[in-house]
Amino acid sequence: MVIKNVNLETVCGITSRLPENAHMEFAFAGKSNVGKSSLINGLMNRKALARTSAQPGKTQTINYYNINDQLYFVDLPGYGYAKVNKEEKEKWGKMVENYLHTSKQLKAVFLLVDIRHEPSGNDKMMYNWILDQGFAPIIIATKLDKINRSQVQKHVKMIREGLQVVKNTTVIPYSAQTKQGREEIYQLLDYYLEEPEPADLA
Repeated sequence: MVIKNVNLETVCGITSRLPENAHMEFAFAGKSNVGKSSLINGLMNRKALARTSAQPGKTQTINYYNINDQLYFVDLPGYGYAKVNKEEKEKWGKMVENYLHTSKQLKAVFLLVDIRHEPSGNDKMMYNWILDQGFAPIIIATKLDKINRSQVQKHVKMIREGLQVVKNTTVIPYSAQTKQGREEIYQLLDYYLEEPEPADLA
């Protein structure tokens, strides 16, 4: 995949109506401070188009990035930040649930977890929630540069076991510093883009 142009096209808040896009969508979910904006910026070859909030957990919007007029990256609000009150968490949950239920173009969900630590309760809840919506999450293990290379497989195994992932789940270690893992993600996106559309049975 070659990124030619990107554009933050739509920002949806709590009361916004979700857009009916013509191109396929790829959603990114993860707890606050897991490196979601860094990943999206890295994939888009941009330094700061996906912006991090000064107050983690306060970003309560769904952001649609148009990539090459070919697909969308959909940045979902971060979850699990301790200082966010219960009402805010419920609003976030409803927004994401509505998106996962109603998007007609959603092809895959990338779930970001920190490779350094065992998955949190919120990570496990989100993983199972995505499964319940009929998607097999692709796991992106962020902050790869924070651990020794010799520890990578051990930590990937820890994440697989911690989330109790279904068989053949893809786990991609990713470094925002070196961009290691980016090509594997591009290959997955290319795979979806090259899939033939289902034949019209009408």
